[in-house]
Amino acid sequence: MLYDSKSFTLKDGRQAVLRVPTAEDAEAMVRYLTDTAAETEFVLRYPEECYWTVEKERELLQGFADNPNSLMLCCFVEGELAGNCNLQFNGQMKFRHKAGVAIALYRKFWGLGIGTAMLNALTEVARERGVEQLELDFIEGNERACGLYEKVGFVRVAEHPDAVKLKDGSYRKLIFMVKKL
Repeated sequence: MLYDSKSFTLKDGRQAVLRVPTAEDAEAMVRYLTDTAAETEFVLRYPEECYWTVEKERELLQGFADNPNSLMLCCFVEGELAGNCNLQFNGQMKFRHKAGVAIALYRKFWGLGIGTAMLNALTEVARERGVEQLELDFIEGNERACGLYEKVGFVRVAEHPDAVKLKDGSYRKLIFMVKKL
């Protein structure tokens, strides 16, 4: 899906760019996926589950670019990949009114306004497409993410108990949130 890149200023004064990733970003994306999975238990995978190659990532990025029902955006700060987000539209008639959202950032870029900019960009694209509702879920305990989601208009609507099992054997709920557009 097409998207015109946008520049914005972070809370610390640095410039950031939000754009669709290209094949040239594949190596940085593979590293980012593994690194962010290692930084927090709130990502839905462990680092060892990020086993794909740069070539596989290039194919995935091209698939996103070619798919009219999905949008992936990456944020770059001074040329460095800071995070990504995506929007998944539903093609079935009964579900076209809603779209799914996902987002993750390197820890060192938390609290700078990137998450807000990403979610606002996804909201704008969804509205242009006629979407009426955005949906996401997050792992119980991720209050920082929950605060961001609530700030941009998401509300909690459900909990899925024991949806995530950590390596230590403990369980976490998935919290489901919705934003009406």
